[in-house]
Amino acid sequence: MLTQTEAMRTVGVEEEMLLVNIQDGRAHSVQGQLALRSSALHPDAPDRTHAGTASDDVDGAVEGEFQQQQLETHTPPVLRMSELEEQVRHWRAEAARAARRADCRVAALATSPLPVGPTPVAGERYAWIRERFQFIARQQLACGLHIHVSVESDEEGVGVLDRIRGWLPVLLALSSNSPFTEGEDTGFQSWRTQMMGAWPSSGPTELFGSAEAYHRLIHDLTESKVLLDEGMVYFDARLSHHYPTVEIRVADVCSRVEDTVLIAGLARSVVETAAAEWAAGTPAPAVPSALVRLATFQASRFGMGGALLDPVTSRPRPAWEVVDSLLEWIGPALDDAGDRESVREALHVIRQDGTGADLQRATLERTGQLVDVVAQAVRTTAAQD
Repeated sequence: MLTQTEAMRTVGVEEEMLLVNIQDGRAHSVQGQLALRSSALHPDAPDRTHAGTASDDVDGAVEGEFQQQQLETHTPPVLRMSELEEQVRHWRAEAARAARRADCRVAALATSPLPVGPTPVAGERYAWIRERFQFIARQQLACGLHIHVSVESDEEGVGVLDRIRGWLPVLLALSSNSPFTEGEDTGFQSWRTQMMGAWPSSGPTELFGSAEAYHRLIHDLTESKVLLDEGMVYFDARLSHHYPTVEIRVADVCSRVEDTVLIAGLARSVVETAAAEWAAGTPAPAVPSALVRLATFQASRFGMGGALLDPVTSRPRPAWEVVDSLLEWIGPALDDAGDRESVREALHVIRQDGTGADLQRATLERTGQLVDVVAQAVRTTAAQD
């Protein structure tokens, strides 16, 4: 008989962050690579017929990203949200140390509030992407939070993907952290979502129905030669091509560590609940992707400050009522994981103080300077405030 810990799904996160100039707060081009750990997060793809565990040989890492003004941290898979918080703090500290060696700082901002001309990282793959996608690639300086939750098989993973589509915009709204870009207020809470929408392989998907259908689509996308490879499939959620996980990619990177852990905790319970419904034969909600796309836009535009689209009816409801519906749906999974109280407390903080986007706007209103928004984000990223 499995113990509670053995039955729990592992979770790990990837956080993309900006490197900023310590003098003026602008995203900072770092020639060459930062001093990175030798341990890589992406070993050869493992056998995806079994769920990952906390003992898997997957190390955390700090790595470069698409633009030289970015880096990315990875945590190893863990079982407890308290462990995840420790890992996020540890790898943010490692990122900050690497950035200081390059005379810059790290800011968990999903877009750059200040004007910056992104500088591409060298390499054949990125050169191909820049040539094919032109301005889309040249202006792309967007930082997301990617959450990996273990699954038992591809079939279970696709069953999960089919059942979580309507709830992903809620995670986006809670994580929204990109109201400014290039010195302007976009009017959105998550402008990163709109930037990602420029890629032809991004956003919500239709129902797949089976792992075979999922892999057939991925094959067709790559064989089209519009995309370079499977790594360019930027769905809001997908099967990881490195690990036995569902990878939820819809969220903005969060300035506050606590928000990162909250989104990860919600994501794990969403996956657990969807997997249970798949195993029980409960049909996936047949919501057209066009309506899910509208729900994503609504979350990107208003965050938690307005109405979200109800995942069941696709009609507008107050955002916090939709969150309550999410908690009702995943309640048993939260209880089984022991996460209900920590999730409740973290949601209370967002309800009281606002999302990352709200905090950015509050800083600008208080000081009148976008450079102060960046400085505040640097301090929050390092948990100095």
